[in-house]
Amino acid sequence: MHSSMNRLLRAMTAVLLFEMGALLLYLPWSAFWEQNYFLHRFPWLIPIVLHPSMRGIVSGIGVLDVFVAFGLFNSRPAPAAPGSNS
Repeated sequence: MHSSMNRLLRAMTAVLLFEMGALLLYLPWSAFWEQNYFLHRFPWLIPIVLHPSMRGIVSGIGVLDVFVAFGLFNSRPAPAAPGSNS
């Protein structure tokens, strides 16, 4: 029972990380990034948030999320220790 729940949780976590990574990879280069509530509410953020370096940092975090998601799909859980009751 724990094994199937553990696999399901790992799969859901990997899918969530992949989706967040894809969103963070795409979003800084879309029009949505330039026209949002926070930039209209806090105009002093415009030069920081719209700078290409900031967009690259956010996209880099997205790439890392995608790599972590693929790592979760490829890794195997550690085997149970002998004599454990799980």
